[in-house]
Amino acid sequence: MNLKQALDDPSSVFAAPADVVRSEDVSREQKIQILRRWEYEARTLEVAQDENMMGGVVSRLAEVLDALHSLGEQGSSGATN
Repeated sequence: MNLKQALDDPSSVFAAPADVVRSEDVSREQKIQILRRWEYEARTLEVAQDENMMGGVVSRLAEVLDALHSLGEQGSSGATN
């Protein structure tokens, strides 16, 4: 697994946020970093959807937040990093 690629574009390495949690190739801290990046992308996508800028693309924010929660972390409450 390419950690840099996972940090830059999590969905290009992992099929779903839960796969990050299950991965044995990265530490807990790295999993959180990857999921935070995915959260940022999902929140950005939701803003675009709210503004009718994205047709048919589905946000995975709920999945990302569930994955973060399973690692004992909270979502960023709407903040973008």
